[in-house]
Amino acid sequence: MAPTGTQTRIRYRIIALIFVVTVINYADRATFSIAGEQASQELGLSAVQTGYILSAFAWAYVLAQVPGGALLDRFGTKRIYAGAIAIWSLFTATQGFAGWLPGVSAMTMLFVLRFCVGAAEAPSFPGNARLVAAWFPGAERGTASAIFNSAQYFSLVVFAPLMGWLAHDFGWRSVFFVMGALGLLAALAFAKLIHSPVRHPAINAAELEHIEAGGGLIRMEDAPAGSRVATFTRKNVAQLLGNRMMLGIYLGQYSINVLTYFFVTWFPIYLVRDRGMTILEAGFSAAVPALCGFVGGVAGGYLSDRLLKRTGSIDLARKAPLVVGMLLATMIIGCVYAEEEWLVILLLSLAFFGKGVASLGWAVMSDVSPRQLAGLAGGVFNMFGNVAGIVTPIVIGYIVASTGSFDGALIFVGAHCLLTIFAFLVIVGPIRRLELN
Repeated sequence: MAPTGTQTRIRYRIIALIFVVTVINYADRATFSIAGEQASQELGLSAVQTGYILSAFAWAYVLAQVPGGALLDRFGTKRIYAGAIAIWSLFTATQGFAGWLPGVSAMTMLFVLRFCVGAAEAPSFPGNARLVAAWFPGAERGTASAIFNSAQYFSLVVFAPLMGWLAHDFGWRSVFFVMGALGLLAALAFAKLIHSPVRHPAINAAELEHIEAGGGLIRMEDAPAGSRVATFTRKNVAQLLGNRMMLGIYLGQYSINVLTYFFVTWFPIYLVRDRGMTILEAGFSAAVPALCGFVGGVAGGYLSDRLLKRTGSIDLARKAPLVVGMLLATMIIGCVYAEEEWLVILLLSLAFFGKGVASLGWAVMSDVSPRQLAGLAGGVFNMFGNVAGIVTPIVIGYIVASTGSFDGALIFVGAHCLLTIFAFLVIVGPIRRLELN
């Protein structure tokens, strides 16, 4: 530990690393959305088949959330998370070999490999939430959670143009090879640089005291790996699922993720098929709404923390940005009626900015999760939220196949923005930490 004195700022390094890892995490989810149009033409995949391939990630991601969260509680964040990054990166790279394996159809291989990526990524966001709960006092968690959550947008700001260029100049397979290699480098960096607050070699007592005094769970990772009590029990899960506040939060996260999964699955394909862009143009155009989503995400977290400091009301601080942001996100429906390309990009940019402002679900989870079940509660939350990743790509695939357009898909997405508002205002009730029976 560093000598006591002026407060260190190690927690800012931690959130920066979490941000970088989450950027790569979302880029790996979006690989097929960028490479998918070119891959579908080469491999002869229909819109419905493409929809199922795009959904494969979420099937596994949802199923593995609760076990992934429980593994984090049992064995600690560092070991499980670092291993997860390495494993999902290997499966990402292997997708570049689709269609080359004799006796295995390209669709089957892509579905299975994206399923494996989803299973490996399951501990990532519960792990992020655990690290934020351990490293940040309550008054800073909104901003910290918004930073890692906004990585989903920044991911496409950075990687959509890169992946579009790779697919255009080197073929769609190169997208998977390059992203897999970057992920393996991220796994090495995470394993070397992540520590719990009380074990970090550079932190001093002043920063530790600041974090703990503000409600940071600095000793969450103290117990030796494997010695922690198992949290994945019927009673613990029942307490989470039997609480109205938690159920409302789960429904809200599902609804907001419908927009997320449109963005990371069908969005670039929509720009190519409905708006007539090339894959290279789509990669660069997707970066504009993504940048707006990133700005909105950071702004929403900062605004939420400022409201909390000024009013002392966790309800107002978390719900006000969410309602305003989701109302703005409904502007995605305007794309149905827009003809000009610039207007479509503008409407999408406003919608994703609003979605970014509203993306406070992980900050809310840091506020409400039982102290003993931070990983499990985050896993259940992420499981419900990512059911949207199963539903959205498949529903949109059928809409596009049956109507020949994305108009119905845009209305489907916009309606879920309103459902998010209903969940948090009507079902959730007062936001407070859940105490176990």
